[in-house]
Amino acid sequence: MFVYALAFLAHLAEWVFGGRSRIAVQSAALVAEGAEGGDTGAADQKAQQVTVKTAGGGTVTLERPAVVTRASASDRGIADGPGAAGEDEQGDMYGRIAVSFTVLAWLLHAAGVVFRAASVQRAPWGNMYEFSTTFGAVAVGTYLLLLVLRKNVRWIGLFLTTSVLLDLGLATSVLYTNSEQLVPALHSYWLWIHVSCAIISGAIFYLAAVGTLLFLFRDHYEVAVTAGRASNGRWGDIMRRLPSAASLDKFAYRMNALVFPLWTFTIIAGAIWAQAAWGRYWGWDPKETWAFITWVAYACYLHARATAGWKGRKAAYLALIAFACFLFNYYGVNIFVSGKHSYAGV
Repeated sequence: MFVYALAFLAHLAEWVFGGRSRIAVQSAALVAEGAEGGDTGAADQKAQQVTVKTAGGGTVTLERPAVVTRASASDRGIADGPGAAGEDEQGDMYGRIAVSFTVLAWLLHAAGVVFRAASVQRAPWGNMYEFSTTFGAVAVGTYLLLLVLRKNVRWIGLFLTTSVLLDLGLATSVLYTNSEQLVPALHSYWLWIHVSCAIISGAIFYLAAVGTLLFLFRDHYEVAVTAGRASNGRWGDIMRRLPSAASLDKFAYRMNALVFPLWTFTIIAGAIWAQAAWGRYWGWDPKETWAFITWVAYACYLHARATAGWKGRKAAYLALIAFACFLFNYYGVNIFVSGKHSYAGV
């Protein structure tokens, strides 16, 4: 947690001091340029001239405006903010330090998960403490993997380290459980399969939720830019450093779509395990019910993205509702609701 705190401070410095460097001026110019392009739209496109023959054998030249296409409902032609990608000198220095600390913290974090597994001689996710620590390690590992693949995701770093610190703080202070063996029903290879898939799904759902939440802020900012009401203060500097609303929207959608099949398999694997442990595939246990509700919510989100009327903010709200269902399925059901999964409680 100490090393994660150092990474958090470095990411914070990247956003604060990076915004004061020349990148603030450059990104502001990019946003202004994009806003002008978004305001004019098809009116600024050169007309296309088409020559056709008339019935009398002559010709006539017709003009029609060029068709302007957008990748999504949130695409206003505004460029991504370059700051969060590490393209400014001062901010990039702090960003590299932050990523280095994040890598070191993740190595220590992953080692802690491995040592827990060694101490209990089983999969290290048999209770809420173990699930929380493993969940954080997978989320950070996914973020670092995206960086290795050269994806423009360094903007997640500040929010990720903040949430991981909260997650580990809650795990060690409230959810901590001594190393011990589990009830007989959990002694199965399905513990490795079912719960690991749930952890991976949740970690990627979380990264998508961060992108969705930032999309709402950036989209609101871009609306203000196109209307000539953009802020030039600290808030404006932060918003200019983010990717465009269209990029954030695309990132969140792709992450949710990528992991949705895995979440589907998680529910199926849980049903198979339930048959082996309790003699039935489905019994409407609270954990099973909320896992299914979460699946339905994400299925509705993905379906909504495929329809013309549910782009942009409407779909984003639905994605956040789906992630809230996932959080309640983990924290709410485990802590406040009794059921067959209660043995995996605090």
